[in-house]
Amino acid sequence: MTAAEVSQAAPSFLALFWAGVIAFSILAYVVLDGLDLGVGILFGATRDPDLRGEMMGLIAPFWDGAETWLVVVGASLFAAFPSVYAIFLPAFYLPVLLLLIGLIFRGVAFEFRGRGGPSWLWSGGFWLGSALAAFVQGAAVGAMILGVQVKNGQFAGGPFDWLRPLPVLTGIGLMFGYALLGAGWMILKSPTRLRDWAYERAPFLAIAMTIFLLFASLLTVMQAHGVMSRLIERPWAAGFFLAGLLALWGALLGIARRHDASPLAFAILFFIAAFGFLATAFWPYMIPYSVTVASAAAPEKSLSFLFWGAGVVVLPVVLIYSIVIHALFRGKLRVAGH
Repeated sequence: MTAAEVSQAAPSFLALFWAGVIAFSILAYVVLDGLDLGVGILFGATRDPDLRGEMMGLIAPFWDGAETWLVVVGASLFAAFPSVYAIFLPAFYLPVLLLLIGLIFRGVAFEFRGRGGPSWLWSGGFWLGSALAAFVQGAAVGAMILGVQVKNGQFAGGPFDWLRPLPVLTGIGLMFGYALLGAGWMILKSPTRLRDWAYERAPFLAIAMTIFLLFASLLTVMQAHGVMSRLIERPWAAGFFLAGLLALWGALLGIARRHDASPLAFAILFFIAAFGFLATAFWPYMIPYSVTVASAAAPEKSLSFLFWGAGVVVLPVVLIYSIVIHALFRGKLRVAGH
């Protein structure tokens, strides 16, 4: 069988299973840690110590558990699709390094803020780390939309291929998107004036994200020929795009009507729609537009071993933990006097 025939072969059940696990884990991470990062970004928009303290309290039980899904993505990719891991990491060395720096600095600042030392360092590190992590994640998505240069199974591009106009737009857009998730989380969970503070800023965040989305879509039409060729073949994918815009409209309506659950719910629906749109545009490629799910999958015995080890034991534990922790801390945050 030739290399071309291998690349066009249908993926096995286990390959599809692990591709689905990675896709679900990415979406879970984006939603769960996205709202944490969004709160961190908005943390830099106020100097009020009471508001900042409550922001920290809103995400304290959740932020480290949400990042577990990022570990699941990396581990699954390394074990189930090693060739994708070997291409992706060299292509995005700098974004991955900046992501880790942002997440580490953010975590350290979260733990050390209020325990002595320079307050400006920990507060600045918290919101800068959150903003940096959000930006490089969005930039990586934009770079994937444009395509990754692969030759002989290896990354053949340059270290700054990810830093082009479209990735910069998607990076800034994701910062606004995460901030909207964070504002929705504050509205949903806060019983104090933080709720009103978030309501005041949420419309701007939704409108700004819409503007960046439209500009990014225009650049995608002009530059991302691989994506466009697939969308022409799959015109129904426009339904995801429309659903995303309707979700943003629903978020704005929820904000205007002061319905506390609506902004976060519609923001999550937007991210689900955006994820569905990208998945439709990329399929069957894991590295656009050269490495498919079938060609990148590890041997079946490896996938089977991974299934019975991580798939049956580890993944359910992570999922159950995420569900239980959100169930335990459901409802408004309890604040003294409220």
